[in-house]
Amino acid sequence: MPGKKDTLRVRANVEVTAASLQAIVANAKKISGPDEKGGYRIDTADKTSEMISRFLLENDFESFVKNIENYRR
Repeated sequence: MPGKKDTLRVRANVEVTAASLQAIVANAKKISGPDEKGGYRIDTADKTSEMISRFLLENDFESFVKNIENYRR
């Protein structure tokens, strides 16, 4: 990831829309392409993790969590 800071891998439950997950799967399949038997060899869970992590880094999640106002509902 560009400009990657020191990071830790955190296992968490994250809510995403079905449409978001469908888009990740569809685009990952397009990028990887089928193998000789027509199957796809891509770990969509890893790709989902990668996409969420990139989004958090690129959209300054760190500043968001440092702001106490974001903890109020």
